[in-house]
Amino acid sequence: MSSWIYRYESEFFQNVVHGRGIVSWAAVDHSRDDGKSDELIGFVTARVVPAKDSEIVDLLNCNSAESEWSLVYILTLGVMNSYRNLGIASSLILEVIKYASSIQTCQAVYLHVISYNIPAIHLYKKMSFKCIRKLPGFYLIDGQHYDSYLFVYFVKGSRSPCSPLELVMVVVRYIRIGFQSIIAKLWSDERKVGRWCRCKEAHSLI
Repeated sequence: MSSWIYRYESEFFQNVVHGRGIVSWAAVDHSRDDGKSDELIGFVTARVVPAKDSEIVDLLNCNSAESEWSLVYILTLGVMNSYRNLGIASSLILEVIKYASSIQTCQAVYLHVISYNIPAIHLYKKMSFKCIRKLPGFYLIDGQHYDSYLFVYFVKGSRSPCSPLELVMVVVRYIRIGFQSIIAKLWSDERKVGRWCRCKEAHSLI
């Protein structure tokens, strides 16, 4: 459909239709009397991802990297040109937020938006999404790179990012774990060298 901003691979739509790890919500216009009342006028797709594997793990509850916390990532959101500015996109996003809130382990909903899509940026801000970072050259469209903004909506209110002190403590903890792993490996290698030397000496005596 030429009214959509982006085109997607057929494999993506097959995954949506068959529910292969992707959840979706659609909007139709039942008031149409031209026989097209079941035609898609808007849709949103999303998937649940582990918080520890996401690009925003540093912004979440400090236990995210060590637990089963999850996130909902919005993959696509689209509304036909003739149906825009009617609140359809907002309604679709609210469905995603309600879905995320129903998942006990979910901490947030997040998404990327291309830097020149000003209406979408205004929409997400109006719906209390927070723009947390800019990603240069994130999109590649027709051979040209475009920047992206990363937006996050924290669900259930109880989810809050780490304080600066907590974040430092998390970093220190991971550095300590890495240091301990290195020491353990060096100690193991040293013991192997020691055993090899003793074996060599024993062989020489024979």
